[in-house]
Amino acid sequence: MNSNNVLQAGLFIVVLLAAAVPLARYLGGVMDGSSRVLRIGAPLERLLYRMAGVDPSSEMSWKQYAVATIAFNVLGAVFLYVLLRVQGWLPGNPQQLGAMTVDGAFNTAVSFVTNTNWQDYTPEQTVGYLTQMLGLTVQNFLSAATGIVVAIALLRGFARHTAQTIGNFWVDLTRVALYVLLPMSIILATLLMSQGVIQNFKAYENVSTLQTTSYAAPKLDAQGNPLKDAKGNALTVDTPVSTQTLAMGPVASQEAIKMLGTNGGGFFNGNSAHPFENPTPFSNFLQMFAILIIPAALALVFGRVIADRRQGIAVLAAMTIAFGVCVFAEIGAEQGGNPAFAALHVDQSANAMQSGGNTEGKETRFGIAQSGIFTIATTAASCGAVANMHDSLTPLGGLYPLLLMQLGEVIFGGVGSGLYGMLVFALLAVFVAGLMIGRTPEYVGKKIEAYEMKMVSIVVLLTPLLVLVGTSIAVLSDAGKAGIANPGAHGFSEILYAFSSAANNNGSAFAGLTVGTPFYNWLTAIAMWFGRFGTIVPVLAIAGSLAAKKRIGVTGGTLPTHGPLFVVLLLGTVLLVGALTYVPALALGPGVEHLTMMGAH
Repeated sequence: MNSNNVLQAGLFIVVLLAAAVPLARYLGGVMDGSSRVLRIGAPLERLLYRMAGVDPSSEMSWKQYAVATIAFNVLGAVFLYVLLRVQGWLPGNPQQLGAMTVDGAFNTAVSFVTNTNWQDYTPEQTVGYLTQMLGLTVQNFLSAATGIVVAIALLRGFARHTAQTIGNFWVDLTRVALYVLLPMSIILATLLMSQGVIQNFKAYENVSTLQTTSYAAPKLDAQGNPLKDAKGNALTVDTPVSTQTLAMGPVASQEAIKMLGTNGGGFFNGNSAHPFENPTPFSNFLQMFAILIIPAALALVFGRVIADRRQGIAVLAAMTIAFGVCVFAEIGAEQGGNPAFAALHVDQSANAMQSGGNTEGKETRFGIAQSGIFTIATTAASCGAVANMHDSLTPLGGLYPLLLMQLGEVIFGGVGSGLYGMLVFALLAVFVAGLMIGRTPEYVGKKIEAYEMKMVSIVVLLTPLLVLVGTSIAVLSDAGKAGIANPGAHGFSEILYAFSSAANNNGSAFAGLTVGTPFYNWLTAIAMWFGRFGTIVPVLAIAGSLAAKKRIGVTGGTLPTHGPLFVVLLLGTVLLVGALTYVPALALGPGVEHLTMMGAH
């Protein structure tokens, strides 16, 4: 770890926290109706409500809110599935790309509706422009808005007392999409285009390369079958290549909401490592910033909503501390590299070891520092965008993003989902503290009783169940093992990473595992759906229960939940749950791989 790495990571964190303050003020005003921007958009907002038949003055119970949430997202999944299946007959498809397979379309529809954006296909070879915009980009907005409104509903549960409602899903969804995500996406897309991110509707272009390259292509007979020699070896012919096909498309518009909504699905297979998606170090900084800015601001919105800003600061502090530790650990692991390779760079004259760290799979225009920050940012949040190849990370470098996902992505987390996930852990933390002192746990003026803890247990245990059961099925079945390209500990890590990513709605992958098969398409789709909505329903149940409770006053026995002690308790609870659940699996994957690497040295 050198001073340049420390400076880049430190500057990023400082800028993020500084920008979160004004954005939190704006978000709070939009959601409580006090922002002046609502007056500007009021005519359009009223028109949308009339078209949808929504009464904006009518609020919902938590059950009604949950039904509306699930019904809306089921409808979105069905629409996207149909769109993917019929895109071959639709306009806006200059490359004449055909329909996705049944299992591929189902997996993709579930993926984008659940804010996962898991992609087991090559986007520029599979999805047309109209499908990208009308299907994938629209769901980027709606899935992100869904996460935010669920978090806002939970905050209302903490803020209200003896109330039977937690808001109106349709009003909340409209305001988040119209006043938050849309304007922020327009600003970010404009900035990205200024850096060279493309935005057009051209057909793919064939361009001449700077030099001609050759590759050995199979020699075919008149019927197109490969020819073999007398010994059965395939015959090849040197084929010169002097042109390259460049994919075009409306990239900047999707890239902006992909990051701001912590979606992560790339327009190109290279995702944010592709120069048309992420051309410069500044665009890379913008994308990392966009991933975390809304989750960071929402933590401060929590303090504003409950009229105790110290509570929001405490939650944000816990997230920032964990994020900072992981960033420096990630950069350190990658800067250290593989000792077996480092030994090849011994300077005989100085008798000293010179190593540039692990640069495999990293873009030279970003380097190890920005690649490390991006890796942690995208897995701390439920984003899944990648600017470097996670499959090429060192064993410990792969451990940190894997663990961040397995902790439920609450270290900032997805837009909305990170906050309500962290608040669930806060309830668990005060419950544990209450057990230690023999007192009914309280959090921000609400007693935490049996019903809330049952819902907390569902949220905390559901995703580990999906991850570990899914991984077990994959490693015990022939169809699951058939996708492994790297046998041994790394192959196990690839499967564990895939299900950790799917169940926690991240979407990134080690990418060394072949998952574009019916087996993985159906299994990961199940993990994504229940990982998303299997936690949203109990979170809304907690919101409804808390809203109905009376607010209790602070007494001498009340545990302060805004100071350093609670921050430590909260982080300890998050780590303890993750350690108890995943340590055996992590030991079999990154743990064994790290020991093997060090043993080889």
